[in-house]
Amino acid sequence: MWRRALLSLSAILLLSAVVAAQESHSEISLQGTGSFTKDSTGNGTLQRGTETGGFLVGYRYHFNRWLAAETVYGYNRNTQEFFAPTGLSRIQANVHQATGGFVIKLPTPARLRFSPYLLAEGGALVFDPTNNRFGTVPGAQRQATGVFAYGGGADFPIVKHVSLRAEYRGLVYSAPDFGLTTLNTNTITHTAQPSAGIMFRF
Repeated sequence: MWRRALLSLSAILLLSAVVAAQESHSEISLQGTGSFTKDSTGNGTLQRGTETGGFLVGYRYHFNRWLAAETVYGYNRNTQEFFAPTGLSRIQANVHQATGGFVIKLPTPARLRFSPYLLAEGGALVFDPTNNRFGTVPGAQRQATGVFAYGGGADFPIVKHVSLRAEYRGLVYSAPDFGLTTLNTNTITHTAQPSAGIMFRF
């Protein structure tokens, strides 16, 4: 009796695992990125962020065929340059990105071997000065600011459960001043973040 019960339970668990694997609700992704920030001007100061590269790591859970929730962590390092009447200031910083939101998968004909999607997310950017002596200003502090992320992309299947991903994210946020009123432009800026990488579904 116990052997039969154990075999039945094992069969149920195995069947459940197979069904879950076939449904593949979850996926993780790793992408290399570029970051291109729009210049902003305010309070007599021009602020410019240097172009740089970084990476994104994401987890996505699919509720159904067209809607998913996503959380993303991103990292890059750039230098914020401030052109003010008093002179030029540079602050090099590690930039951490943490966002969460929703992804909508767009319908496509079956003959097309890619899956496009749109995304909308909210979260935070953290600018953490590196204290590089050639890229710092006395008194510069770590600063967090809210961010809205929007964009879209497409997944291109390679083999079962593995796809290439191409994506564009636009980040809208308040330009950082690192807690220094003399560097505050009081403006909203935008970073374009194209990326490409690989996605695993399970």
